[in-house]
Amino acid sequence: MRLKRLAPLLATAGLIASTVPVLTATQASAAPEAEYLKQKPAWHRCADSQPASYECATLKVPLDYKRPQGPAIDLAISRVKTENPAKRHGVMLLNPGGPGGSGLDLPLMAGELMPKEVRDQFDLIGFDPRGVGASSPITCGLTDTEQNFDRPYRPETFSSDVTWARTVADKCREKAGSVLPYITTRNTARDMDVIRAVLGERKLSYLGYSYGTYLGAVYSQMFPERTDRFVLDSGVDPQRIWRGMIQVWATEAEPAFARWTGWAAERSAQYGLGETPKAVSDTFWALVERADREPFDFEGLKVTGDLIRAARGVFFYPAQATPLVVALKAAAEGKPQPAGPAPAELMRMLSGGGAGEPASDNGTSVFWAVACGDTGSWPRYTEQYERDAARDKAKYPLYGDMASNIKPCAFWDRPAEAATPMNKKANVLTVQNEWDSQTPLTSGQGMHRALKGSRMVLAAGGEGHGVYLVDPASCVNAPVNTYLATGRLPAEDVTCQSPSAAAGRRVSPTPSKPLPFPSGPARF
Repeated sequence: MRLKRLAPLLATAGLIASTVPVLTATQASAAPEAEYLKQKPAWHRCADSQPASYECATLKVPLDYKRPQGPAIDLAISRVKTENPAKRHGVMLLNPGGPGGSGLDLPLMAGELMPKEVRDQFDLIGFDPRGVGASSPITCGLTDTEQNFDRPYRPETFSSDVTWARTVADKCREKAGSVLPYITTRNTARDMDVIRAVLGERKLSYLGYSYGTYLGAVYSQMFPERTDRFVLDSGVDPQRIWRGMIQVWATEAEPAFARWTGWAAERSAQYGLGETPKAVSDTFWALVERADREPFDFEGLKVTGDLIRAARGVFFYPAQATPLVVALKAAAEGKPQPAGPAPAELMRMLSGGGAGEPASDNGTSVFWAVACGDTGSWPRYTEQYERDAARDKAKYPLYGDMASNIKPCAFWDRPAEAATPMNKKANVLTVQNEWDSQTPLTSGQGMHRALKGSRMVLAAGGEGHGVYLVDPASCVNAPVNTYLATGRLPAEDVTCQSPSAAAGRRVSPTPSKPLPFPSGPARF
């Protein structure tokens, strides 16, 4: 899912939506499912501008695995082979999250960041999940405004929120209705197993981030005998899919906000937001109320109190949140901007990582297809959303109303199949930062509990969404590398101390080549 607002390392997916090229049954040769498993990838150099070792191919997979003789869709895959075949253990499939994130570039980028003892053992495999990017992409034809679901609750505007949610569902049904029921996590897991089979592997190793952790967990339950070394980084709680995963952004923003007020109060001489946590909080809420009464201009952006609240993810990173609030306060008061981060960086924190780039609704379309199609647990009555949003606006003032307000899933067609039960043993490694804005600690702990037999590596004090390979200084890297290199899980859960972020170490935590995670405020 797209990740936090202010992670400069997370590059916008930049996907271009188009009409889904679904083949007819005749074009797909009406072959039984076994034929899909016998494909031979036609590997070719991905692009002249890329290394020759970075290869791409396109597979065919059933749109509906219950009807393997029916329509087929494209599945774009990529690879970078190990440079040490003598030490090769197998293949490692990679997923950056989303739902709706492209993973074709991951082998090239992750390979540069992995240590040699891990890199030598695997051919790294990327793919665009079904419906994404180069894999028969879907579109709902949504405008930029329709893609935004940070909708604050007010009684007088709730009817327009209902209209928005219904419009998104109707447009998706109109543009991609024949395909939407099959853009689900379970079908993507089946696609992963096709990739395993056509590569001639008995088992699959895997590194998945954020939404990719849920995808990996589902694979481990559907294909436990084919699950090898799995690292699930920044975990989605299977018990919360998917409304609860949006709502957890609100519940966990509150302790993050409290932590931030303490951080800023300790530095009141530098930032001037208040000498106590309460004083800092009062300063912030006075700014929000002022912006709601009198929206102000900040670098060409009209700033309202709702927009400031919607930036809830920034408070997981005090060294970034504080200069942002200082800058907004100065703008609201008509004062010169203080010294600090560049305006473009502040804008990215406030309005999302893809500011200024042309929008595509491919990622958003896939997001809703998966979020609404994975589970039938979404409420169907608008009244429940209104009650919940009003309740949570009071209970979790930073983001509660936006999290619980109505979503398109209220008007989506019923899922084609039930969510995946987590009842099989899974010898996988889960990884988590303590302060993660998109998959908070409680969510990662929920994934660990759900996957019996798993181990968890927790970076105490760690900030950021995505840990392994994302933060080169993280204490989790060593135990993850050991597991990937040996296949042996830690004997027990591991909690290690992350290097302090007090000095703003993660203000610009950009690796030499950032991993291509989907960016923005409202994804996993």
